[in-house]
Amino acid sequence: MLQFAGLFAAVSLCASRGLSATPGPSDTAPAAKASPSPSDLFPDVVVAKGKDVEVKRSQLDDAMISIKSTFAARGQDLPPGEMSHLEQQVLDRLIQIQILLHKATDADKAAGKETCAKRIEAIRARAGSDEALRRQLKSVGTTPDELESKMAEESIAQVVLERELKIHVEDADVKKFYDDNPSKFEQPEMVRASHILVSTKDPDTNKDLADDQKTAKRKKAEDLLKRARAGEDFAKLAKENSDDPGSKDKGGEYQFARGQMVPEFEAAAFSLKTNEVSDIVTTQYGYHIIKLSEKIPAKKVELAKVSPEIKDYLKQQQMQSRQQDLGAYLEKIKKDAEVKILDDSLKPIESADAGAPQIIPPAASNNKSGK
Repeated sequence: MLQFAGLFAAVSLCASRGLSATPGPSDTAPAAKASPSPSDLFPDVVVAKGKDVEVKRSQLDDAMISIKSTFAARGQDLPPGEMSHLEQQVLDRLIQIQILLHKATDADKAAGKETCAKRIEAIRARAGSDEALRRQLKSVGTTPDELESKMAEESIAQVVLERELKIHVEDADVKKFYDDNPSKFEQPEMVRASHILVSTKDPDTNKDLADDQKTAKRKKAEDLLKRARAGEDFAKLAKENSDDPGSKDKGGEYQFARGQMVPEFEAAAFSLKTNEVSDIVTTQYGYHIIKLSEKIPAKKVELAKVSPEIKDYLKQQQMQSRQQDLGAYLEKIKKDAEVKILDDSLKPIESADAGAPQIIPPAASNNKSGK
């Protein structure tokens, strides 16, 4: 089961696990003519209502678009036969979140916002830069502000649910899990490397340039390579000349393990010696000049860095072990709020397990970019 703060987890997972980890230009193809939004075509009707609860069609549509975009960005399809059931689950989550937010105390809100801030910071760190994060989120139909707002709501709702069900994890439990599962916290060998990208993509269409234009780009890359090897400041060269907006503001720097970059880039970076500058490396994005700053040996990640994730995991395990209590509680708060589904197509089919909590299917395993 996903932990409760899971409605927009697919979106945040894409951002945090590197949809666009491969160094390359941003998606600069011209935007297609905007399609009419659902609210332009249909009235924004209320689809569910109760005490302190009101979910509009637009809210449900936005949530569904985010989930569909996330799956599409990973090359996956949502089975059409499951779409109706998924939509019912998403609506149920939106209802639950609204109810739980109204139950939140000041302490709940503070704890939820603190949790959200840590999650957002982790996502930003994994993305590499604010620009890279923005591009990744754009690919799944959202923005950093929208993601932060939704994650804050979910984090607060999660805190309320944990308080109501008395879900609690001690620091000693976290340390025991860490000590008992050393293999889960092994960090593979990594490199910290900077690159200058001379793109061979048309900035307007994102298509490959003509051969004569590529020749000119190659000449530019060769000139930059000479300057880098002559001792010019590599970070300055990257900021002034690189076509990779995801890294140029940081002097072209990335930190990564094997399997996160396109093969040509990865092979070159891992083969360099510290402070060595590569030959020109050609990838689907263009011509790269890479400088290795540091090789980071494999090691066990410190407890302090993974403690929040372990705590979240253990809380999730407790929640899983209390499925019956969770389902009963969620049904009770909806009943107390006198929630009514106003759209017949969104009413769940009554079944023997209708009282069980609806679980939104998680996105499948991480799909490395550049593969």
